[in-house]
Amino acid sequence: MEAMTAPQLLSAWAGHWTGTGTGVTVILPPAGTVGSGEVRGGAPATREFALLDPSRLVDRVDAVVLSGGSAFGLSAAEGVMGLLRERGAGFPTPAGPVPIVIGLSLFDGSVRTGPPDAAAGRAAALAAYSGAELATGRAGAGAGASTGSWRGRTDPGGLGWAERAAGPARVAAVVAVNAWGDVLGEDGTPLFGGAATGIRPAVPYPLQNTTVAVVLTDARLSKSDCFLLAQSGHTGFARAIHPAHSRYDGDAVVALATGRSPVDADLDLLRAVATDTVAAAVRAAVAPPG
Repeated sequence: MEAMTAPQLLSAWAGHWTGTGTGVTVILPPAGTVGSGEVRGGAPATREFALLDPSRLVDRVDAVVLSGGSAFGLSAAEGVMGLLRERGAGFPTPAGPVPIVIGLSLFDGSVRTGPPDAAAGRAAALAAYSGAELATGRAGAGAGASTGSWRGRTDPGGLGWAERAAGPARVAAVVAVNAWGDVLGEDGTPLFGGAATGIRPAVPYPLQNTTVAVVLTDARLSKSDCFLLAQSGHTGFARAIHPAHSRYDGDAVVALATGRSPVDADLDLLRAVATDTVAAAVRAAVAPPG
């Protein structure tokens, strides 16, 4: 296995492939990372998400792939899976390791022009291992994202990330924001388009939205704990997006716990901080550069 640079996101590697109006963002946690997740939107595009249910056998996650291209873009995960297999990562089986790669996709214009494929997913994973800076805004899975379509508007969307302390542990969040609703500032008012009072929701093209996120902590958590952490990630969506979790979004959160922190963390504190961190990452996704 070739040498790798230091991880960019707690103890995980994160990287983008950015195309024309679409892209892929890959999160590669260290071996042994525990994960779970939850979908709350009405129109999800996911891969292997059923494995994240706390009642399922496999509790480890080798990669999470966020992509544009709706269901077509889920093929980006195949490129990541192939790369991880070459590196010997995955759930052990008699036939060799099977990488556990979770895919989450949002709808963008590449559904028509050419969605991300396996090669794009592999390129994003290699960018992660290279240690390249994790750009925000119109990068990676957020390259073709927008918000505010419930008003009949096209306001900024994008890719954002944030990190916070939670006692002795830390929490980070990476969010691709392509919401039907508005992004809200810390004071609860929309960042674009003014107050949302008296709006008759516009649904000219339903099913073309979705906000997807990865919440990562270095705390030691069980799979059930990670499920609760994912739920708190959704609370962060509701704090920074209005309306959130609509019938026209596929909102989903994956929570990962690397267990690298040497001190036990308080789960309820982690959940509170995760809510704040996800909300901050949503706002960072649409903030102007600099």
